[in-house]
Amino acid sequence: MVGLGVSDLLFRNKNIDVWIANGLAILLWASAFAGIRAGLVSYTPLHLAFLRMFIGSTALALFVVFKRIRIPDLKDIPIFLLCGFCGFSVYHIALNIGETTVNAGLSSLIISLAPVFTGILSTLFLNERFTSRGWFGTLICFTGVALISLGKEGSFYLTTGVFWILLAAFSESLYFVIQTPYLKKYGIIPFTTYTIWSGTLFMFFTVPKLLHEILSASRYTNLSVIYLGLFPTVIAYFALAYAVSKVGSAKGSSSIYLTPVTAIMIAWIWLGEIPGWLSIIGGMIILAGVILVNKGTIKKAKTRGEHTAQ
Repeated sequence: MVGLGVSDLLFRNKNIDVWIANGLAILLWASAFAGIRAGLVSYTPLHLAFLRMFIGSTALALFVVFKRIRIPDLKDIPIFLLCGFCGFSVYHIALNIGETTVNAGLSSLIISLAPVFTGILSTLFLNERFTSRGWFGTLICFTGVALISLGKEGSFYLTTGVFWILLAAFSESLYFVIQTPYLKKYGIIPFTTYTIWSGTLFMFFTVPKLLHEILSASRYTNLSVIYLGLFPTVIAYFALAYAVSKVGSAKGSSSIYLTPVTAIMIAWIWLGEIPGWLSIIGGMIILAGVILVNKGTIKKAKTRGEHTAQ
């Protein structure tokens, strides 16, 4: 995910449309963390995850009606199911549970550890190699998590919410590793469509009592959930697909590190959440560590597709 910076994309390559598409994707993904907190006012974490994915799945189904996409090979269906389970079912449920006790901005910072887990898993399953810089970056990342966990009172604690969000980040990293050859085979939009449908399928067990929550939720909360289902879940991927189609995966997703910073700003504006100084410093340390990890992972196949974000 490391490539040219935003300024390079805008001024060196003159790809203003790519810069806009990339910025839109980052903005929408960042806003999801605040949107989740808004949705949790009236919905349980399980129901919120399912409703968000169901809305996104419905929108993608309408898209497929008007634009034909490649039908997956029968042998690849188990992979789509596995990716949907890891990248969407477990990820969204765990993140929602975590955000019941961890605010939106800090959640986005912890989720940014996904590339660290991805780097470690890639050394095990994709024959990539972690350099000393990568391991040092990993240590720095978890130092940042420790600082975030100090809390406002300066006493160390690890809420269950932090563990749930770490689980979400790890599950997302599994999705990144598994998707590698299939993303290149099918493309971002078809691959994401099938994995979102798969992830939604696994969450149908949450349907009971969902209607009651929908009817009792405020209009504001329901609009927040609709926003989550359409914009961060669907439109962000279309924007990323456009950027990647123009300049490639590395450059097209180069500003991914702006997501946590943007999420903190949106949470401040939308929810009035202001993280403490220790949390901000911890977040900056995490981001620095993530960059080191990405620079410290040596890929065996240089032409292999880059990971996307979500």
